[in-house]
Amino acid sequence: MTSETSVVVHSDPDVLAHAAAARLAIRLLDAQAVRGTASVVLTGGTIAAKLYRALAEAPVRDAVDWSHVHFWWGDERFVAADSPDRNEKQAREALLDHIPVDPALVHPMPASDGPDGDDPEAAAARYAEELAAAAKPGTARLPHFDVVLLGVGEDGHVASVFPEHPAAYETRPVSAVRGSPKPPPMRTTLTLPAINTAEEVWLIAAGSGKTDAVGLALSGAGPVQIPAAGVHGLERTFWLLDRAAAAKVAPKFRSLRR
Repeated sequence: MTSETSVVVHSDPDVLAHAAAARLAIRLLDAQAVRGTASVVLTGGTIAAKLYRALAEAPVRDAVDWSHVHFWWGDERFVAADSPDRNEKQAREALLDHIPVDPALVHPMPASDGPDGDDPEAAAARYAEELAAAAKPGTARLPHFDVVLLGVGEDGHVASVFPEHPAAYETRPVSAVRGSPKPPPMRTTLTLPAINTAEEVWLIAAGSGKTDAVGLALSGAGPVQIPAAGVHGLERTFWLLDRAAAAKVAPKFRSLRR
């Protein structure tokens, strides 16, 4: 099966967030119609928070059976569980606290004050074990991911896979990150091979600060130099952008804009 790449451009970040929220609700509904459950990998960042708030406020949210949705995280800052820096905290405040989730299906990455202490490698291994436990017997070490949501950094990083960092070369599903170029310095992250097992990968970017990274990723840059260039869904890859972030999208994608 060949993965299809689509670029969708919206006028501004708010329109982008609301459109992506509606798209996500429909995608989860479709997954539940097929399998009875759905699974999404969450991300962090400004545009993600906008998306989560838009989804929490959208009428279509009530069409999804949230008690049958698995929530995973693509990466996490390795800080205390109550830290405002946690992607988990952002997602809970913007979305999860406002919908009827099943707590057993919410799978946050370990915190630095958890059972692994200040050891991000142990925390990464623990999350890998949780992923493997949710995988179907006889399959790979990962559960089914319907959608992986990813922000795109100004340097082209996705999740906490940064350009030229060791995690960019990792083959294990989950990696610890030390010496992150963005604070805090310690993190845990899904790796590119793990992300690429999803049915769909959505890269969401807004603002002129993302223009160069988006343009390079879509022009065929290498995944070590621009990790965003190295992710794709098994069935489909969506680039969901605002006009500023799409300013350097290559001409071959222009027919896909709207």
